[in-house]
Amino acid sequence: MLNKWQLLWSFTKGKRSKYFGAIIFTGLATLVTLVSPLVTRTTVDSIIGDQPMVVPDWIAALISSIGGRSVIARNLWICGIALLFLSLLNGFFMYMRGKWTSQASEHMAKNIRDQLFDHLQNLPYDEHVKAETGDWIQRCTSDVETIRRFLAMQLVEIGRTVFLLITALSIMFALDVRMTFISMAVVPVIFAFSYIFFSRIKETFRLADEAEGRLSTVLQENLTGIRVVRAFGRQAYEVEKFDEKNREYRDLSYKLVRVMAGYWSLSDFLVMFQMGFTLVLGVYWASLGNITLGTLMTFVIYEGMLLWPVRHLGRILTDMGKTQISLERIQELLDKPREDMNEDGLKPELNGDIEFKNVYFEYEKGHPILNGVSFKVKKGQTVAILGPTGSGKSSLVHLLQRLYDYQGGSITIGGVELKKISKKWLRQHVGIVLQEPFLFSKTLKENIALGRKGANDAEIHEAVRIASIYDVIKSFEKGYDTPVGERGVTLSGGQKQRVAIARTLIRNSSILIFDDSLSAVDTETDAAIRKALKERSKGITTFIISHRITTLSEADLILVLDRGRLVQSGTHEELVKQPGIYQRVWALQSMLDKELLENDDNRWLNGVVSQ
Repeated sequence: MLNKWQLLWSFTKGKRSKYFGAIIFTGLATLVTLVSPLVTRTTVDSIIGDQPMVVPDWIAALISSIGGRSVIARNLWICGIALLFLSLLNGFFMYMRGKWTSQASEHMAKNIRDQLFDHLQNLPYDEHVKAETGDWIQRCTSDVETIRRFLAMQLVEIGRTVFLLITALSIMFALDVRMTFISMAVVPVIFAFSYIFFSRIKETFRLADEAEGRLSTVLQENLTGIRVVRAFGRQAYEVEKFDEKNREYRDLSYKLVRVMAGYWSLSDFLVMFQMGFTLVLGVYWASLGNITLGTLMTFVIYEGMLLWPVRHLGRILTDMGKTQISLERIQELLDKPREDMNEDGLKPELNGDIEFKNVYFEYEKGHPILNGVSFKVKKGQTVAILGPTGSGKSSLVHLLQRLYDYQGGSITIGGVELKKISKKWLRQHVGIVLQEPFLFSKTLKENIALGRKGANDAEIHEAVRIASIYDVIKSFEKGYDTPVGERGVTLSGGQKQRVAIARTLIRNSSILIFDDSLSAVDTETDAAIRKALKERSKGITTFIISHRITTLSEADLILVLDRGRLVQSGTHEELVKQPGIYQRVWALQSMLDKELLENDDNRWLNGVVSQ
């Protein structure tokens, strides 16, 4: 496992040369910046004044070649041109620094987002079930942006400040030791103050970042479930819940602002006091002849150059603290183990008999969901599963796709142990229509074609026909090109289920699972879908979870689960004769159907009499 700074270094892969180039340009820009005050000092003391000229030999030779300092004194615009040239050169270096750091940081942000998205796609199913989506979105957006901003603006600035301090102090000590100590007296204080500030701000930012994640979760959940909120008139409750999280985030943000305000106020006072004191003392010494006017001007300029970056060290440390927290939050996601897809596993023909032998499964230790379940399904059979809520029906079929792994017992397909089969291969051949169908914000055709890459129109039409959704699609103005909206909100529950069924059917899977996915369609459509499936799916083993006896009765084998155990199994004719859950459900639904039929007959007779 990488530490957070190694992780950051890994994200810069591919653009590190840009960062190094930006650092070089930063050094050159800093060097040019430091030369400008020396030009001013030489102009004031040695060109206008009569102090000896202290310059490198090559500059002295250049001045001599144009006629010496008397010529420059009569043409001071030459000094102006030199300063202008240095300013243009500094501008070019700063432009290149900004360009390359921006390119590198944007590339780095893309690397992080790509890596995060890829990692999230490959996490185990259970991680997504338990996840707070809003918090994960926060990490993939705000935290990535925090890191990008630090790399784009502050990382190179750290190098600039260090280089500026070392170089400027070297020049200042060479000019006047006493003035250097006086000019830089406050620097250690600011450094110490910045460190204390950084220590305080780091944990506060973590709390604020986590609070923003909780706020995002509430917002995401509310927008996703807005129809439920409106249907139950819970707007006021949701507003109150959002307001609570919003207040929490605001209070922590206020705390950040207060801490930062204290730092900036005190550091501003220290910097301004230092500059004022240096100027007053420098003027006094210059009047006594202890230092030259040019040296005083140079120190004032250098002091301004150094103190403000040192003061901004607090901002740099703040952003570094934020970046550190953001890296930790991103690392938490990346450290979650990816699902082992068993790529080297077996890839057998998955069209044999399916057998459960004493299968044991639990989500939490000590709380079994399936306990000693055993049964055998022959190839091509249709298996129906009935049971009360929480009996383990969905868990049982999820094991067939290895969305979860069983802790005990054995599951085989064609005699091959399920755990020895490649998960990718298994999921390509075991199609499942989930209890809560999810449609993407795409067209109907795009949603159905997601089932198999490269599916042609004929295959899409066939899947749509079997799922009994063709007439519905035909009634839409745009037909297959009708957008369904986020999560399929423009479709009814039954329409969404049928589109999800078509999407699964197009895979031509050897094993089909319908996890209560016909619950939202009427009995007539349910029957039509099952009839079409029976005609098309000869040789395909099918599992259907349902509470409708009419759906269950046509299955070759019916399994009845209760509290994680298989309490009954057999055909419809066998189970209606056995006391138990199936017989009770059959009797209840038969009675309800009889009452409904009698009510319909009575309404018909009343209508005839009234005529």
